[in-house]
This record gives sequence, C-alpha cells and structure tokens, in this order.
Amino acid sequence: MEVERIYCLLGLFFAYSFAGWVFEVMAAAVRRKQFVNRGVLGGPLCCIYGFAALAVTIGLQELRDRWIFLFLGAAIVCSFVEWVAGHLLERLYHRRWWDYSGRKGCIDHYICLGAAATWGIAGLIGLKFVNPLLLTLLHWVPPVVLRVLIWVALGLLAVDAVGAYMTILKVPERWRQVEEIQSRLLAGTVKVSSWITARVQRRMEKAYPSIRTAETVRAKPLVFAEGCGFYKLMLLFFIGAFLGDLAETIFCRLTAGVWMSRSSVVWGPFSIVWGLAIMIATKMLYNYRERSDGFLFVLGTVLGGAYEYLCSVFTELAFGVVFWDYSEIPFNLGGRINLLYCFFWGIAAVVWLKKLYPLLSGLIEKLPMRRGKILTWCLVVFMVCNIAVSVLALARQSERAAGQPASNGVELWLDDHYGDAVMGRIYPNSIQAEQK
Repeated sequence: MEVERIYCLLGLFFAYSFAGWVFEVMAAAVRRKQFVNRGVLGGPLCCIYGFAALAVTIGLQELRDRWIFLFLGAAIVCSFVEWVAGHLLERLYHRRWWDYSGRKGCIDHYICLGAAATWGIAGLIGLKFVNPLLLTLLHWVPPVVLRVLIWVALGLLAVDAVGAYMTILKVPERWRQVEEIQSRLLAGTVKVSSWITARVQRRMEKAYPSIRTAETVRAKPLVFAEGCGFYKLMLLFFIGAFLGDLAETIFCRLTAGVWMSRSSVVWGPFSIVWGLAIMIATKMLYNYRERSDGFLFVLGTVLGGAYEYLCSVFTELAFGVVFWDYSEIPFNLGGRINLLYCFFWGIAAVVWLKKLYPLLSGLIEKLPMRRGKILTWCLVVFMVCNIAVSVLALARQSERAAGQPASNGVELWLDDHYGDAVMGRIYPNSIQAEQK
C-alpha cells in the first residue's frame, strides 16, 4: 500500500508540473504576447509546481477541512518552495528567472504577498478538489501500467535534467544520445506550446523579459565566512542548535520544574529544529535585518509557526513519533503549533537578527580562514553521523514498540546502546504516533 501511495504521489508531481507549465505558457500568452518555453528543462514541465503540490499534499493534509489555515499554510509552504527554486536556478544559471522587486511584500526578489496569495488559493483548490479527481484517475490506471508510465517519465526527466546541466557546463557534445533525447523533448514541447499559444494570442513576448544577470561577481573574501555564505550558515546552525536546546531546557525547568532533555539527536545537546530555523531565517531575512522590530516579529511569527508545523508533520511521517504535543494549550492547531509559541518564534526572530546575529557573525569572521574551514567541515561530518545514528535509533525504537526483534548486528548494537530507557531520557516527550 505504501508503494502504491508513492507512485500516486509521483503521478501528482508530474500532473501538477505539466499543469503548471500549461498555466505559465497561457499566462505568458496573455501578458507578453510572444511564446517562450517557460520551463527550465526541455520537456513540458515546470517542476516547481510539482514540488509545491507534493509539499501541500504531504504536509498540509490535516488542514484539508480548515480552509483558512489551509490557505495560509499553502501560501507559506509554496512561497518557500518558490524561494528555494529561485535561488537554486540563480546559482545554476547566474540569472534571475523572475523578480518581484517593487511588488508589495517582496522578500529577497523571489516571493511577494500577491504571489503568496495566489499560491494559497491554488493550494486550497488543489488539495480540496483537484487531488481527489487526480487520485481517482490514477487509481483507474492498472498498477502495472502506472508504474511503467511513472518510470518512463522519471527516466525522461533524468535525461532532460542531465542535458540541461550539460548545457550549463557548455559540454553538449559529450553525450550525443542525451543531447538527442533532450532535443526531441524540446521539439515536442515547442509544438504543444505553439498549439496552446495559437489559441490564446497570435504573438507573445518572451516569458521573462526582466530576467537579468544576478549581481553575483564578488571579490574573494578577505575574512572567513564573510557575508551570509555556506560557512557562516553552517556554524550558525550549530550555534542555533545548541542555544535552542539550552533555551528549551531552561524553559522546561522554569515552567514544569524539571530538567528535561530537549535534544533532537543522541549525541550532544543539539536541537535540529532550532538549528535549521536559525539557518533558514538568517538566509531568508539577511537583507532585511535592518527593518523594524515589528516587521521582523510578524514575519518570524508566521514563518516560525509554519516551520514548526511542517517539522511536526515530517517527524511523525518519517519516524512514527510525536516529539511535542500542544493539544492542552489554548489556540493550538492539531497539537502541532499554538499561538503563544508562534509569538515566541517572532520574538526569537527579533532578538536573533537585532542582537545575537551581529555579535556571533563578528566572532565567526574572526576565525582564521584555514582553521575556520577545517572546523566547519569537522562539525558537518560529526552532525551527519549524529543524525544518521539518531534516525536508526528512532527507527529501531518504533520496531521494538511493534514487537519486532533484532535481526542483524546493527539492530543488536542499537538495542544495546540505545534501548528504551536511554531513548526515554533523550526524548522524554516523544510518543508513538498511533498513541497520540
């Protein structure tokens, strides 16, 4: 059943990617009056729509009957997908594929209030009305046929992506077969696009006339982790993970009167939720750190609440474990978030960007270049191993709860070092999802 669900989700991905491409072509026909393939790839797909649809389908299913929260959740989640996609495309092509500068509520060129509202409406309609129809159609397809179609589509997508990457590297002659397949995909895409365009308008302008070279050519930094790059963000992740764990531990002591582990991993006092939150918030709000406290508070409240909600959904789906439950606190949403703690996220955003970030950023930049890089990579390797062991330990805990005995050396080692007593100390508030 789980395998069937995966194929259905992939079917939704391709359906929405194609529908998004059709929408973009039609929108360009109305606004720009000249056809240009709106997709990054050669095939008729705008994958940003597919990823956004999957994020809403998987992450916001519980909000299906709560229209307002579903609208807000879809607006935030899809905007984040759009923000990530914009930066990835800019990094690959050194160009901006769209730019919302000058629009109301614009953040970092790639998201704005108008686009977010459109995403919210689209997500609501998609989850409430379109998904049931598409899933019904997919269930009508014989399972064997569906799997073949999905694998063929994945194969073509992979070849298309490789061809696009080769084009970026300017090595189109290295793999002629890949180039040939991508050329055929592009030819088919042009035919379909032209058919759509002919029924919308005679001539179109280029889809993204505002595309422009990104302001990227920077001088090589003279200090370690200058600006808001990889090394700065990685070190802030570790600092945020530690400070977040410390803050939650103290908070539990003050409110519940007990010392309680709030760590996300089995090695060390690190909260992955807080670490990622600090890293993402810094990246997204770096250019707005001088804005007013009120602006940062509102944005932090909204983004922090959405982030915590999705983290709760992800951990429950991935590990079958609920790490926190706010059901007893007023103004909660499915026990995953509550209004009071959302306000805490807003306060944290202000304190972080106005007080802590300038101080910590200055300290990080004082590290010697070579030693700073070595330290960062050592910490990254440590955390990757830490997360891997933690995931295995949590998975094994769920298996023990289901009565499954150890079947190999790894599971025996996990039972010996991370039994129920140890896991109970590390994750004292965790419960199995079915017990929630």
